[in-house]
Amino acid sequence: MNNLILQGGTAGAILILALVVATGLWLSRFKVFGISLGSTWILFMGIILSHLGLRIDATMLSFIKDFGLILFVFAIGLQMGPGFFQSFKKSGIGMNVLAVVMVLLTMGVTFLLHVITGDDLGVLTGVMSGAVTNTPGLGAAQQTLADATIALGGSEESAAEATSTIASAYAVAYPFGVLGAILTVLSLKGLFRINIDKEKARLNNVDAEESNVLRIACKVENPAIFGKRLASIAEEKMGEHFVVSRIMRGREVSIPDSDWVLAEGDKLLIVTDLGHRDLVRIIFGEEFDVDMQSWQRPGSKLMSRRLSITQSDITGKSLRKLDIRHKYGVTVTRILRAGIELQAEPDIILQVGDSIQVVGSEEGIRSLSKLIGNQPETLSKPNLVPIFFGIALGVLVGTLPIRFPSMPQPIRLGLAGGALIVAILLGHFGPKLRITTYTALSANLMIREIGLSLFLAAVGIDAGATFVSSLLEGGYVWILYALLIVMIPMTIVALIAKYAMKMDYLRICGLLAGSTTDVVLLSFSEQHFASNRIAVNYATVYPLTMFLRVVAAQLMIMI
Repeated sequence: MNNLILQGGTAGAILILALVVATGLWLSRFKVFGISLGSTWILFMGIILSHLGLRIDATMLSFIKDFGLILFVFAIGLQMGPGFFQSFKKSGIGMNVLAVVMVLLTMGVTFLLHVITGDDLGVLTGVMSGAVTNTPGLGAAQQTLADATIALGGSEESAAEATSTIASAYAVAYPFGVLGAILTVLSLKGLFRINIDKEKARLNNVDAEESNVLRIACKVENPAIFGKRLASIAEEKMGEHFVVSRIMRGREVSIPDSDWVLAEGDKLLIVTDLGHRDLVRIIFGEEFDVDMQSWQRPGSKLMSRRLSITQSDITGKSLRKLDIRHKYGVTVTRILRAGIELQAEPDIILQVGDSIQVVGSEEGIRSLSKLIGNQPETLSKPNLVPIFFGIALGVLVGTLPIRFPSMPQPIRLGLAGGALIVAILLGHFGPKLRITTYTALSANLMIREIGLSLFLAAVGIDAGATFVSSLLEGGYVWILYALLIVMIPMTIVALIAKYAMKMDYLRICGLLAGSTTDVVLLSFSEQHFASNRIAVNYATVYPLTMFLRVVAAQLMIMI
């Protein structure tokens, strides 16, 4: 056993890695003062075992850390991509503004510590990068400092020593930055007097009011729409926020198409949402009780079903092009993609793995099922080709230099930033390019958890080698610095988000995790509060924050 661990080969590295992950996950089952640190235990076990002498080759460790982080953020981006831009339209601008404020506050606190204590700003930049768990920022700071040292006449040895000190500061600050972030989130929960169950119930009610399907019946009484086509009414009045699924003229019930011309006294069966109920009544006329038996066509029965798209030929086609209403007499009311509910707009592009909520007759739904496949059991095998092509493209994007005239060194998004951006774009635009990006939720979760576990284990093992020595040589003060750098900006931004922008607590958790680029805080919040809302908001601010964190680290070195 000793030879296997100490020989430094691949088998020994895998053994150490497995021990760290397994022990950390086992410890995550236990709570301290009623709080579970979740996957963070993997980080701490890595530090402990590394300090005891269980080490992995530096090159191999670097690969494990980067690859784990890429898997984690790519899986998040792929899942959040379908609803990313829609989320950005609703609240993303305000959230990204707060993320910018977070970055500026972090820089401000770091610089203030430099002024008050007189400590080297380069070292404090390492503390700052560790406190917000931003490894690309650390790399950018090290490269900038090394180049500046050599440019000023220093030797390569002095440059290496300076960058090593930054890395030590980062290693000490990282775990306490994670702890500080978790404590801040839990403290805010108490400060805001949040009951998570009630908060989630309230948010579910808000979602219901904004997006749940509503079926109402109206009588055409508005003279302004007499003689007009349904399509023109939709364009002029309210876009695509309603669908007329049946029209009763006299005693005859028909399934209308977009060219149907309305007449006074027509009775309409309309599918809309609660948020547009009043507008529908204003446009068409008086609402009356829905008696579904009176709307049934002879020999048919109106029903609602959820169907799965499993036919690959459907990928890249829009609802408008499929013309489902006209061909099958079936109305698509909602689309579920990667756990996110989307509006069934005519121009939305479908892909394999989507679930569609439909309303129509039994024979119409049966015919539609044959078109789209509706064999969910075939979706159990993930399509790995776009995943690995996406990762490759993400690596390229992350390493591309972004140059600014006033900066001596180009900015790079890093492996994680590039992978996340490509994954979001692939998840959103993939169907339009006829690329099937579907991954089962269970498979996506497995990729995320494996990636996060590898990343945390590698960071812990890397930090553990110098952790205790750095503390004994005066680095213990870095712990206080890390807590101040992460907790003060997070608290200020959370207060602004809560009281000035009226954000809910779960959204604030995602904002804080994303604007600190803290994947551990994200994982802890998701596990502790059992909500995927946090990951959606994390992905909303992460790309911009990652870029700004890298720029901020370089700016701090050049001050």
